[in-house]
Amino acid sequence: MPIYEYECRSCGRRFSALVLNPGAAGEARCPKCGGADPERLMSRFATAQSEQRRMEKLADPAAFSGLDENDPSAVARWAKKMGKELGDETSGGFDEMVDQAMDEEMAKEGGGSGDEQSL
Repeated sequence: MPIYEYECRSCGRRFSALVLNPGAAGEARCPKCGGADPERLMSRFATAQSEQRRMEKLADPAAFSGLDENDPSAVARWAKKMGKELGDETSGGFDEMVDQAMDEEMAKEGGGSGDEQSL
């Protein structure tokens, strides 16, 4: 069951519609104005990558370009990007862990809220 993307010719709103019957794909209506003549758009799509391909992308030296290891926020952005590349292999709280580590680092440097104390 595909999901088609449309743009309403009346009001210009873009919307998606789940099409249960491909023969009924032309029957979509705009949820904003009720227009019955939307233009079907070409949708972007994702392709699955093998684990080997994902690991090759992570090992590519270009993944480290522009990374300033002395800038905690740059390292945090890089870690989040790598976490997204790993996909299912990282737990759902990975971004939160990175944010927490960033907050702790900022507190150590005196740039945090002052609630955390380093020992």
